[in-house]
Formats: sequence, structure tokens, C-alpha cells
Amino acid sequence: MHILYFHQHFSTPDGAAGTRSYEMARRLLRQGHSVTMVCGSYSQGATGLAMPFHKGCRRGTIDGINVVEFDLRYANEDGFIRRSGVFVKFALASIKLALREKYDLAFATTTPLTAGIPGIFARWLRGKPFVFEVRDLWPELPRAMGVITNPVVLGAMSVLEWISYRSATRCIGLSPGIVDGIARRGVPASRISMIPNGCDVELFSEGGPAANSFRQANNISQGQLLAVYCGTHGLANGLDALIDAGIELRNRGRTDIILALIGKGQEKARLVERVKAERLTNVRFFDPVSKRRLTSLLREADLGLQILRNIPEFAYGTSPNKFFDYLSVGLPVLNNYPGWLAGMIDQHELGFAVQPDSPVAFADALQQAAEDRVALAAMGHNAAAFARGSMSREYLSGQWVDWVTAGLKRNDFEKDPFYTAVRTTQRTTLAVERR
Repeated sequence: MHILYFHQHFSTPDGAAGTRSYEMARRLLRQGHSVTMVCGSYSQGATGLAMPFHKGCRRGTIDGINVVEFDLRYANEDGFIRRSGVFVKFALASIKLALREKYDLAFATTTPLTAGIPGIFARWLRGKPFVFEVRDLWPELPRAMGVITNPVVLGAMSVLEWISYRSATRCIGLSPGIVDGIARRGVPASRISMIPNGCDVELFSEGGPAANSFRQANNISQGQLLAVYCGTHGLANGLDALIDAGIELRNRGRTDIILALIGKGQEKARLVERVKAERLTNVRFFDPVSKRRLTSLLREADLGLQILRNIPEFAYGTSPNKFFDYLSVGLPVLNNYPGWLAGMIDQHELGFAVQPDSPVAFADALQQAAEDRVALAAMGHNAAAFARGSMSREYLSGQWVDWVTAGLKRNDFEKDPFYTAVRTTQRTTLAVERR
């Protein structure tokens, strides 16, 4: 089977972005399938292609994956209008491929929601099976964060969400809340599967600590607790919580705890200025690093930080890469918002799930981690064991491939009332044209 795979922010492990699509594509290859990956140029990603663009596009083969990269540059720190324009341009360019490429099944993964548009065209204009993977609920999350308030835009996004879900042969949700959100749109449970992000144990077990130690390079002693956040510095991430905790720790005189923020995003400049204004030395910022470099960096850390704003929709509606990256290297996690990840941490003793919006609770957990290294090591052991179980990428990718490739079976799909209504309209239109 040949899969036409749409992921605007695709990256190999040489980039600083998530590698779920790369790993899933490689699993498809191992199962004897072929993949054409369609993507844009993400500032934190690395597609592996280096040749010049020709007419806004370049093609090549990376680790057996056929990659089509559009010259559409995207960065999280760009303004809303610019980012929206790139989303639309990517969707339009992808539609052309969906209508002319040779393939058996179309697959699209968010974000953004517009990633599903080429799949819709593949479904209704070419009769191709279409599998849609949902990583975030749109427009629910932007509405909850107050990022998008225009009722016309929200209404249009809601319509696109409904059409995308109902056009898909099958859907994948990355968290319990996403699965529930898809079901609320009238998609039968038989066409939805939850396959969350997983732990890349194989990638994170490669090699040992880098020769140029992160601690040594940044004057962080082995006796100091190093807590690391690696990811986007955006509005959704609520990284002021780290600065608030840093202030609390400073007031307690805890110079033995360092908070390192690795990455970039729309909020980073403001956060850096706030740390300078507060004269904090225990909160430090670093540039993004590739996934391969991150493996050695995290081995030098004592604790991984899973941070998000305290918004109810985040509790069960996200499946963050960084959380599973921490577990992959056997790193305990400190999580600062309620939901399914907090429950997972408590149930399996993987770290600390602290009260949201509480610098005191956050600082208390960090202080406890610094003072009881035996308990912290036990949490790390639990994290490593958990990562090798049902949350391993190897296990989950097998489920993913089975679910996606079974999307060629259309019997259940054709019973859907929406499918029946559209096909009836198409047949009526065709009959009128023939007259």
C-alpha cells in the first residue's frame, strides 16, 4: 500500500520538533508499505532535504521516506495572521498533490486543522480512504485560550472540524479528551482509536552523555538539582509558572535548584526579560536542540518539567511529546495541571503532580526532589520501566499501522448517514449533467 501522508511540521530526529510522523512512517516501511510525506518548512524541524527549491517545492528520499517539502516557512513566534496564511497555502498546495498523486490511502495529522483539507478532497473527489489524526481539538483549544475570539472564524473552524471528522474513513485521537471530542461530532466509536504519543526508548538509549557536558558548559554542579523544560515557549505553555517557582525558591534561599528552559516561541523574549527584571539566577534559557542532542542532555537532568496553562480543555485534550521524552530517558516528571497525565504520574509513581497556579506547591515539589534523591531515583526507575511497556513507541506504532492500513476497509464507513447523503447528492448531480 502507498500512503500519501500530510504533516505540515514533519521532522526527522535531526530537528528540534516531535518525530511521531517520522517514526510512524518508518514503521509503515518496515511493514512493506511505501510513504510520501508532504510537509512545509518548520523552523524547529529538519526534513533532511537540502537541495534548492524548484517552483516552491523540493523532493527527495530520507531514510526510505519520499519527502515533498513546500517552501512555506513556519515559526511558532510568527504572528497569527502570518501563521494562518501559511496554513492556508499549505492546504492549497496539498490539495493539488491529493488530486494528482498515485496512492492508496490519504493520511493527515494536525496541527493545524487545515491539514485535513487535502484528505477531504481525496475522499470525495477521488474516492480514496482517508485517515485523520487529531493532536489538538480545534476550535475548542484556541477558544478556551482566548487566542481566537472572532465568531465568524470560530464558526468556520467548527464547520471544517465537522467535515474533516465525518469525511475520514477512520480517526485517531492522541488523548481521551480528543477521542471524546471527535465522538461528539457524530463519528461512531468504531471509527475512532486513541493512540497517544509514545516513548522513543530506542532513540533515547543511543550513546552516552555528550563530551561537552551541559552541566559543565553552564556551571551547574552535580550536587544541584537540574529540572529541564524542553519545548515551545508559547501562550499555551504557561511558562510564567516556572518563573514564579523560581522566585519562591530564591526567597527560600534554595540556590541548589536550577530550572532550564530549552526551546523557543512567541513568549520567550518576554519571559527572558521578566527573569532579568526579577534578577533570577536559578531560571535559565537555552536555544532548541535536535532530538538526537536532547537525548544526552536529558541524561544529565534530574527532573523533567511538563508545564501547561491551567485550562480545563488541556486536562484531557493534549498528548505532549516532551512528557514521553522525559519518560524515555528514565526521568521523573513534575506536572503542574490536572488531567490524564497527572493521573498517570500518581498511579505509577512517575514523579510529582502538583496543584496548578501555586508557586508554593511547585517549589515544594522541587525542594522535595532535591532533598530526597533516593525517592527521586525510584521515580526515575519507574519512569524507565513504564516507558518500555504499553507506552513505548514500538508498541503504539504497531497499533497505529494496523489501524491506519485497515482504513482501506470501507464497509462501516459507507453506513454513515453523512457518507450516504453526499454520495446521493453526487449521483443526482451526475444524472442531471448527463441529461
